[in-house]
Amino acid sequence: MTSERKPLPFIANFTAGAIAGVSEILTFYPLDVVKTRMQLDTGKSKHGLVGSFQTIIKEEGVGRLYRGLVPPLLLEAPKRAVKFAANDFWGKTYLQFSGEKKMTQSLSILTGCSAGATESFVVVPFELVKIKLQDKTSTFAGPIDVVKQVIRKDGVLGLYAGMEATFWRHLWWNGGYFGCIHQVRTILPKAETPQAQLLNNFISGTIGGLVGTMINTPLEVVKSRIQGGSKVPGVVPKYNWTYPALVTIFREEGAAALYKGFVPKVLRLAPGGGVLLLVVEFTLGVFRQALGPPYI
Repeated sequence: MTSERKPLPFIANFTAGAIAGVSEILTFYPLDVVKTRMQLDTGKSKHGLVGSFQTIIKEEGVGRLYRGLVPPLLLEAPKRAVKFAANDFWGKTYLQFSGEKKMTQSLSILTGCSAGATESFVVVPFELVKIKLQDKTSTFAGPIDVVKQVIRKDGVLGLYAGMEATFWRHLWWNGGYFGCIHQVRTILPKAETPQAQLLNNFISGTIGGLVGTMINTPLEVVKSRIQGGSKVPGVVPKYNWTYPALVTIFREEGAAALYKGFVPKVLRLAPGGGVLLLVVEFTLGVFRQALGPPYI
């Protein structure tokens, strides 16, 4: 029975998460660039999704849609590996502590939040470099130049600007994503074929990505503002801590500003969540077949 098969080794979860992350980012990266541009705009949005794409291509060229791609590519393997490995670790830990034999909705949410919090510590420097390169006003020559200038100006800890906002962003997104996946899987018809199982994974992952994005977009806006800004000696940054910054943006720009970049973000992370889960499950299936019993 499926429930009795032996859990796959860590290297299998690590590899599956890495392959899935790289596949997702190569497919959807231009949407991430547009999302960041919209979130860094502190005024009233002048362009929607299509207008932002057109403006970037017209004024800066198609290549600009892939500026900053190197840091997330370098990050995706360890980030996704940490996400799924941490989800596996925390899931087993909470099952043991709770005495439950099967994952419940509340345990799925708790597991996802814990995995997201764990993941956030890995991603901050890479996210900072990416945001700096994606900014329209960026004059950095490339990722290494960003790292050098940030360290020269703010020290090594400068690479961790936005750590607190990133922590909350990942905690809430993962809680919504993994919790929703568990719930949707219980609703979908039982898969009788491998193709049906892949479809179920894509559907549950897509819905999980949508819910996670709806929950964490305001935190993403704050994170982009914190990481995109420049520190001035002796001046307290306007956007510094997550929840006070949410209040500031709401008060000055209205509730809609907290969802700037939502459309490109959800267009990336909803189907992206589906692609992510689909590739992970497919890759794990390949490992199970290769290793044979008792993993199948």
